[in-house]
Amino acid sequence: MKPKPFQNSELILNEDGSIYHLHLKPEDIATTIITVGDPNRVSDVTNHFDTIEFTVHKREFKTQTGTYKGKRLTVISTGIGTDNIDIVFNELDALVNIDLQARTVKKEFTQLSFIRIGTSGATQSEIPIDSFIVSEKAIGFDSLLHFYKNTDFLDTLFSEAFVKTTGWSQNRSVPYVVSADETLLNVFDSEEYLKGITATNVGFYGPQGRKLRLALQDDEMNEKLQRFQYNKKRITNLEMETSGIYGMARLLGHRALSLNAILANRANGTFSKKPKETIEKLIFKTLELLVHEKI
Repeated sequence: MKPKPFQNSELILNEDGSIYHLHLKPEDIATTIITVGDPNRVSDVTNHFDTIEFTVHKREFKTQTGTYKGKRLTVISTGIGTDNIDIVFNELDALVNIDLQARTVKKEFTQLSFIRIGTSGATQSEIPIDSFIVSEKAIGFDSLLHFYKNTDFLDTLFSEAFVKTTGWSQNRSVPYVVSADETLLNVFDSEEYLKGITATNVGFYGPQGRKLRLALQDDEMNEKLQRFQYNKKRITNLEMETSGIYGMARLLGHRALSLNAILANRANGTFSKKPKETIEKLIFKTLELLVHEKI
C-alpha cells in the first residue's frame, strides 16, 4: 500500500519547490549544520569559509552553505525562541527525509548534526565572563515538546524535582529536561569548555528575571535557579533556544549540541567588555573541532 502524500496545507512548498519558511531545497544544505540566532552572525561564521556556494535570506532565516578546510557546512540563523526552532528543525528534516515531489517520507533516513553557537548569561557567580559552556542537558520552560508524542527520552525525575524544589507556578508550562547528543558532547570534551545545564526560557526580560518597569510574578526565580541542584549538578546558564534544539533533534532522530558564549553573569550583574571577540573565538574553535573530528 502506497503511503498517503502529505497535504499541501501540511507540507508547504514555494513555487520554486523550496521549503516554505527557509526557502531551501535539498541540495542547498550539508548534513552538518551550525545554528546561530542572529542573521548577521551567519556571515561571522562563513567569513572563515574557503568557499560559499549558496546563500538565501528570508525573514529571520538566513542560510549559507560552503566549505571550511574541505568540509561542507551549512550555517543557518533561527531567530530567537523555541517557536522558531520548531520551524527550522521540521523544515530542515523535511529536506533530507521527505521526497518533496512525491510528498512522502523517504525509505532511507538521513541524520543531521546540529551545533548551536549562541550567547548566554551565567546563573552561577563563579562562572567567568567570556567563558564557554557546553550544555550537557537543557531544561525547557517553553511548551514546545508538550505538543509532540514519543518523548520518553525526557528526564522526568529531573524536571519533577525542579518543580517541587522551586515551587514552580502552575500557570507556567511544565518544565522538561533533555540531554545533548553524547557523540557530539565527547567532541567538545575539553578544559576550554565548561559543562553545564542550560535553562531555556520564553523571553528575555520577565521570563529571565529581568525587571525594568514591570513587576515579576516571582522576584526570587533566578535565585531559585542558582540554588537548585539535582544529582550534584546545577543550572549554569540561561538562554532561549537550547531545549527546543535538543528536543526536536531527539524527536527527529538527529544529533545536537549547544555551545554558549557567556556574555553576562546574572548573579554578579556583569556583562562582557569584549562580546564580539568572545563570539569570534567560539566560532573559530568550533569550526576547527568540526573539521578535525570528522563530524
